[in-house]
Amino acid sequence: MQSAPNLVLVGPMGAGKSSIGRRLAARFGVAFVDVDHEIEVRTGAPVSTIFDCEGEAGFRARERATLAEILAGEGQVIATGGGAVLEPGNRALLRARGFVVHMHADVEAQLARLARDRSRPLLAGDDRVEVLRRLAAARAPLYAEVAHLRFDTGPHACSEAAACLGHLVEAHWRPPGGGTPDADQATTTSVAPCDAS
Repeated sequence: MQSAPNLVLVGPMGAGKSSIGRRLAARFGVAFVDVDHEIEVRTGAPVSTIFDCEGEAGFRARERATLAEILAGEGQVIATGGGAVLEPGNRALLRARGFVVHMHADVEAQLARLARDRSRPLLAGDDRVEVLRRLAAARAPLYAEVAHLRFDTGPHACSEAAACLGHLVEAHWRPPGGGTPDADQATTTSVAPCDAS
């Protein structure tokens, strides 16, 4: 059992971080924060427009500042963007200020969930499969580095995944008030699908 100020969800696009995160926040009676949404609110523009105007580097600078401000709080379920783990400083902060769950989804599951989504700047090209495979290869080790818990959302519907993950989180994470955070001593746990756990 570990204590941390926040429950943080990392993982690739289409893994269900936002939809499952909202359900987890309701389950634990805490606030839900979507980092990409917060960036859009503060900027007054969608992520795709930020990418168009400022490039990925500009977006990542905004993401870094927004993430740091959100993580300074506590008692939140925080859904991060898929690339939030790219910066070492972000990874250190995520690990220090959250119990981090790697929401895993393979490329096939991502393609199915993102089939009608045209809002993702990194998927603006024609070959979505190649892009998702390249992103997975680059980012999977970073998700593993930062995560305390890994959960495969692929086999489950959103409500089922949220219920299963909520049960698992309760067994591993103490929210604020339950003790002193000790993220440095955390180990990563890999979790099988619900029907095998």
